[in-house]
Amino acid sequence: MTLSPLAPDVKLTPYWLDGVAPPTLPPTDLPKETDVVVIGSGYTGLHAALQTARAGRATLVVDAKEVGWGCSTRNGGQISTSVKPSYAELTRRHGPELAARIIKDGQRSLSWIGEFIASEGIDCDFRVVGRFHAAHSPGHFEALVRQIASQPKGLEVPMELVPRDEQRAEVGTDAYYGGVVLPRHAALDPARYHRGLLERTIAAGVEVIPNCVVTAIERDGAGFRLATERGTCRAQDVVVATNGYTGKLTPWLRRRVIPIGSYMIATEPLPTGMIERLIPKDRIVSDTRKVVYYYRASPDRRRILFGGRVSHRETDPRVSGPRLHADMASLFPELASIRVSHSWMGFVAYTFDELAHIGQHEGLHYAMGYCGSGVGMASYLGMRLGQQVLGLSQNETGFHRASFQTRPLYTGTPWFLAASVLYYRWQDGRLARASPL
Repeated sequence: MTLSPLAPDVKLTPYWLDGVAPPTLPPTDLPKETDVVVIGSGYTGLHAALQTARAGRATLVVDAKEVGWGCSTRNGGQISTSVKPSYAELTRRHGPELAARIIKDGQRSLSWIGEFIASEGIDCDFRVVGRFHAAHSPGHFEALVRQIASQPKGLEVPMELVPRDEQRAEVGTDAYYGGVVLPRHAALDPARYHRGLLERTIAAGVEVIPNCVVTAIERDGAGFRLATERGTCRAQDVVVATNGYTGKLTPWLRRRVIPIGSYMIATEPLPTGMIERLIPKDRIVSDTRKVVYYYRASPDRRRILFGGRVSHRETDPRVSGPRLHADMASLFPELASIRVSHSWMGFVAYTFDELAHIGQHEGLHYAMGYCGSGVGMASYLGMRLGQQVLGLSQNETGFHRASFQTRPLYTGTPWFLAASVLYYRWQDGRLARASPL
């Protein structure tokens, strides 16, 4: 019988929560009235609430689950510029002016989160470690070469090309065909970051109520009336910050985001010296697959944290964990005998144009659709969302001006996802198999 890669005492909760005790929240009854209600207690919602509360607006945050239960404590802690489409593609869709503005907002989100963490003194292992973005075929390496050579003027970012014969200085595998280092990309502990953000939000006077499902939102004069499982509350402004967990409460938004399961594992502690061979410079790592892998060392450099989208249908972490372990071992054969201590998942929100979106619809403020790169962008757009509620002119970003698209027949259940994931996994494998080692 094949030994399971899952440890006998495997935890089906995020590795990040091991060192973070559940938050102690002051007991709070649902107020009858407040200035701002924020639905969702992740990065987006808490950053929006921090802005409105510090500006003197009475602010309430409610969540259907525990505070930060969603992807704000389930992600890989990798921070990038968070814009997937290229400048050329954005120019084709929106013209050069808006394309440049979107790219600059992505770059600003990366620098802004570091500035915010430093100014607030949040202890969350934030470090600018750089990203190694690996090519999984020779053709993708050539595409990275062209990308470096053709950066638009005024939008350049530092990039360092790494040919295949030098890549072991970055990552201890021969499974790739070189790659590029993006030295400004960063890493943090997502649960400790969320906890620090929560503490500062509460200190600003925000009321936070977990396990409070909002069942209806109705117009009430110039404001809104929210029905919840704990009573009703009237608010002047409502912020929807539900991202990959957007549901039937807001059908217009639900039709515009695609919930996709993203899965992660943490290994048991590695033998001495192994992490120095696998990730010698402590980079965060991603690759050019459409069904992407992303991984890194844990902040204490004792484990590998490995993520990806391993299924075309959402599965139990006991099923996804062994699949991720197999993918990890295909890159790093010496990890084949290392067992999995944690296996978990969360839902990210993709959009049809692969861009995040922020704005208002029928008076409701929203920001969502981070397409798997939400740590920096959810924080940045959450901050801008709070400014939007306050009516501050500087809140507008390039993302405000890109129309939030949907598709005919799509109501929020991604019936097309299974075929898409299967196709992209086949394509990724075909390109890798066609490439001579």
